[in-house]
Amino acid sequence: MTTSEKKRFLLAQETIDRKDIAELISWLETDPWLTQGPLTKSFETEWSRWLGTEYALYVNSGSSANLMMYYALLVSGRLKNRKVIVPAISWATTVAPAIQLGFEPIMCDGDPDTFGLDLDHLERLCQEHDPGAVIVVHVLGVPHKMEELLALKGRYGFALMEDACAATGSRYDGKLVGTFGDLSTFSFYFGHHLSTIEGGMVCSSDEELQDILLQIRSHGWAKDLSPEKEQHLVEEFGVLDFNRRFAFYHPGFNVRPTDLGAKLGLGQLKKVEEVIARRKENHRIYQQNFEAAEHFHCQSNHRAEICSISFAALASSEEHRARVAQALEEFGVETRPLGGGNMSRQPFWTKRYEPAVVPMADRIHTTSFHLPNNPSISPEDIQSICDVVLAVR
Repeated sequence: MTTSEKKRFLLAQETIDRKDIAELISWLETDPWLTQGPLTKSFETEWSRWLGTEYALYVNSGSSANLMMYYALLVSGRLKNRKVIVPAISWATTVAPAIQLGFEPIMCDGDPDTFGLDLDHLERLCQEHDPGAVIVVHVLGVPHKMEELLALKGRYGFALMEDACAATGSRYDGKLVGTFGDLSTFSFYFGHHLSTIEGGMVCSSDEELQDILLQIRSHGWAKDLSPEKEQHLVEEFGVLDFNRRFAFYHPGFNVRPTDLGAKLGLGQLKKVEEVIARRKENHRIYQQNFEAAEHFHCQSNHRAEICSISFAALASSEEHRARVAQALEEFGVETRPLGGGNMSRQPFWTKRYEPAVVPMADRIHTTSFHLPNNPSISPEDIQSICDVVLAVR
């Protein structure tokens, strides 16, 4: 028996159920188109309609979505420089594209409330470096302080990338996250709010950026553009008519999705509001318990509706966290640190750059832990988990 099989409450629980599998089997028996095709376009249309952006581009993972987001801004020629502010509390593939694509990443500390970008530190970094771009993460689904962040964007003129990979359904002042930045990303990995097995989405309301994304997703060619736009490129670059199907206008990638994943995604969208409602209620119960707890600290944003992927809290010390982990182990609850903790402590960063001075991120790195939040866990279960943790001193 594996460790996960012994657990009563898992951090990640598959959202693809038996009905989804049965519908997929029936669809496969019709001998459908499997690679990127018409269902991909349908999924993109339905997702952008649900989210409230003009465009959505489906790709093979949330990590690829982040890579595409960075690269589209780079290719657009809009950035005033290659300096980008990255959050210390994030995920490896929130930061890695900056390194891979030749940006100059500058690490920003975590906010004590949301665990996202510390806005005072961000402003100091903007004053010192005048960055071309900033990437914000809605950490574990807790929306960042978007009014203040957008004010900084207006003051310092940076492009804003919004990593909402773990924040499907979260809102700030009633508006869905993923609709604030120049570009945003979502993930459909196993155990996320919605799942297409693997998969991600890049969203925007900018036609020029969308046209770039359509090309760099598939090698850099223009076959996914409108016929008029493809014709314009043929004429601009003097491409031979016989060769036009294999003309590459950007040094692109191959991060295309499949229609099999899109078929799952369309089914997942049918239950998105049900999934969101349960996750929001579970998070509310966690937050009520932990905000009143003397020996713990948790994320908060009282202008937000939080649809989290997991609930995160900080113990009072590293030793306290170890005692919490032991109590959870005995009760059958899976736990882990918050993401990769402080990204500036990760080897991929320390091999290249000096350690960042980010005290809040260090605190999160050494004392954070996750608690499960998914639709398979009832409010009664959540309360029981809270009781176990809050009894630990």
